[in-house]
Amino acid sequence: MICRRIYQKKLWKYPDQWWSCRRLLSFSPAPASGTSPTTFLQLGSTCHAHAAPPRFPSSTMSYLLNQKLNHLSCQFGVTSYCFSTQALADSPVNGMVDIPLAQTGEGIAECELLKWFVQEGDQVEEFQPLCEVQSDKATIEITSRYKGKVSEILHVPGNIVKVGDTLLKLFVDEISEPTETSDSSDGVEEPDSNVLYADFPNPIQKGGGNKVLSTPAVRNLAKQYGIDIGDVLGTGKDGRVLREDVINYAAKKGIIRVSPTVSSDNSEERSPIGENKEVFEDKKITLRGYQRAMVKSMTLAAKIPHFHYVEEINCDALVKLKSSFQNENADPDIKFTFLPILIKALSMAMSKYPWLNSRFNEELNEVILKGSHNIGIAMATPHGLVVPNIKNVQSLSILEITKELSRLQQLALANKLNPDDISGGTITLSNIGAIGGKFGSPLVNVSEVCIIALGRIQKVPHFNDDGTVKPSSVLTVNIGADHRVLDGATVAKFCNEWKLYIEKPELLMLHLI
Repeated sequence: MICRRIYQKKLWKYPDQWWSCRRLLSFSPAPASGTSPTTFLQLGSTCHAHAAPPRFPSSTMSYLLNQKLNHLSCQFGVTSYCFSTQALADSPVNGMVDIPLAQTGEGIAECELLKWFVQEGDQVEEFQPLCEVQSDKATIEITSRYKGKVSEILHVPGNIVKVGDTLLKLFVDEISEPTETSDSSDGVEEPDSNVLYADFPNPIQKGGGNKVLSTPAVRNLAKQYGIDIGDVLGTGKDGRVLREDVINYAAKKGIIRVSPTVSSDNSEERSPIGENKEVFEDKKITLRGYQRAMVKSMTLAAKIPHFHYVEEINCDALVKLKSSFQNENADPDIKFTFLPILIKALSMAMSKYPWLNSRFNEELNEVILKGSHNIGIAMATPHGLVVPNIKNVQSLSILEITKELSRLQQLALANKLNPDDISGGTITLSNIGAIGGKFGSPLVNVSEVCIIALGRIQKVPHFNDDGTVKPSSVLTVNIGADHRVLDGATVAKFCNEWKLYIEKPELLMLHLI
């Protein structure tokens, strides 16, 4: 603890006693060398003029109480005192608290600020959502620990905020803290609002200074144009500077050029070709969220020596099975597709070839065979590529896989996936065929050793053993493997096993739990 607060019931009667008490209860730092940075509470020389003042660790409340500090009530008129159990560093200073970006997950050092739920001047309740941020793994809401009023917002949507940095400042009207008390006499009432802070400044008065009223987005726009927002005349309520005010000011200063509008009456009068050419400007886009995560992961993946194996799988039986599931489906919320059956068949094949479900530790030069089949599914969303995974597929039925896949797809589209949905994957399926293309050449995720790209199921002519031709549904797959761990023979045998379960899905029944 940095310090303890001391409460009094009565005002000091004389100035010299006030000064003496402030000297009596003063704080001094711990010895500089060889000790931890602990703050010490020092009993000053007011009591002992010719002796060195004793010093005690300020966190040792019980020790101070045993030293009979109740003699203060005789000398200085203190009728009761108590010590707070909460550190001053964690407490609001002068009613103003900084709301930082808390740790959102293991290994997360920064997040992108997506949007604010509050504005400057808004009243905030305890546990009310303040803003929404996005890390490399998930989207998270930041809530308030205090009840108060938003004083200042320090970041605008789109900013990258490091963990621990202040998001906003909150003015707290009432500060309630847990305390441990030790009264000098029985039956003493609770301390009133007269609080003595030992050697700390008085509270700052509210509303000082001539502050320009504007939103963070407007301030950010002015900063982009290199404009001092204090020079802009605001036309909004109470002189608030609006976006239009900044744009008009920039146009007057020649910083930007506002294109004149052309009336529809003169639309027929067009200038000759070559005159009044439209200027096409380049646009810079800063990568955020999942796109930034993809840059990091694919940069690392490019360093892995890859081996690719391509195979064609006959899906005639799979098409019939999927159609049968859909015809017998009584739940309108469940839509059967090929993917859940492919996922279950993949898990069955990995049970026989566990090296496909492993992780390579380059530092220790060892391979960890993962027990759980956490199969990741690459999903294209409006917010970027994300790969949530279905946990413990080896223990799930095809129907359970279908429901879990639907849940993850809905959360991904809404950008509401939590970190647990995204982390812990052991192998990945990329269903590029749902968009188009026969097959792709995927890159392995760094934490895995295998990834499989699925092409589109197409009708192609197929020769039977007797030489006749018939149409068949064929799926082209491309398996990308970490060649440091997996060789071509292992990948080929694994693919043959997976292909067998897809072409003859009735074999899955032999391994049902």
